[in-house]
Amino acid sequence: MGRVVLLQRRVLRELPPFTVVFLRVAIAAVILLPGLWIYRLAFPRGLSGWKPFFAVALFNNVLPFSLIVTGQNHIPSGLASILNATTPLFTVAVMAAAGEERLSVRRVAGVIAGLIGVMILHGEGLGLASGEGLGILLCLAGASSYGVSALIARRHLIDTPPLATATFQMLASVLMMTVVAAVVERPWQLPMPGSATWLAVLGLAALSTAFAYIVFFQILRRSGATNVMLVTLLIPVTAILLGYFVLGESISLREIAGALVIGSALLLIDGRVPKLTRRGVTPERTSTPKASP
Repeated sequence: MGRVVLLQRRVLRELPPFTVVFLRVAIAAVILLPGLWIYRLAFPRGLSGWKPFFAVALFNNVLPFSLIVTGQNHIPSGLASILNATTPLFTVAVMAAAGEERLSVRRVAGVIAGLIGVMILHGEGLGLASGEGLGILLCLAGASSYGVSALIARRHLIDTPPLATATFQMLASVLMMTVVAAVVERPWQLPMPGSATWLAVLGLAALSTAFAYIVFFQILRRSGATNVMLVTLLIPVTAILLGYFVLGESISLREIAGALVIGSALLLIDGRVPKLTRRGVTPERTSTPKASP
């Protein structure tokens, strides 16, 4: 996931934001479509069958992709990663307000701790400058949109196969983004981008969209909305690891500390480690030996 912010930053050098989103969802839809025939998954019937997929597409693709990619034009990539990492906070709030998941102190504390870990990772690299307020608001709006999409998917698409959900909501996204990009940016009038930009777009569409959403909806079915959104906390960690192994960049003690805080936060939110700890300290009951006759 850490590659998303980096790839989007590369693509935005040559393409406007709505065109980037259109290409991302269109290529992802083309990649996913053959799976429907391979696994013999039927298309939804009628407007009522498509309605939940359009709703998920709006809040899971069209709005967050467009808002975040536009916000990245106004703020640094590091700050964009931190704002994207607030997604679990919004998801916890949305699911609790809708009565879908219990709002526990442990989960809220874990999400806040994870966000602190992300901030530690970036350290002094945030650098708020004048005029960045709009970019911050756009990225926060995109993060909150993911929480709404998780609620809709949980209520209306929980029994739909993950591949079908990913494909149908992607097709709905293509239809909406075709209209938006055509009206606002007229991409057919833009100069042809270079090969590096096309490779970055393909990476966004294939790995960070098509494959990622199959995994996303599978985790949503098994583990719930809040847990599936926790992956956003790992985005900055993955970016740092990619920089170390691929680009040969060094890792500082501050970055190691931030990664450890994020890991601890994920364990806290998951809840199984605290439960095992409590079980381990529970004193065993000892039976009083009976007196022999």
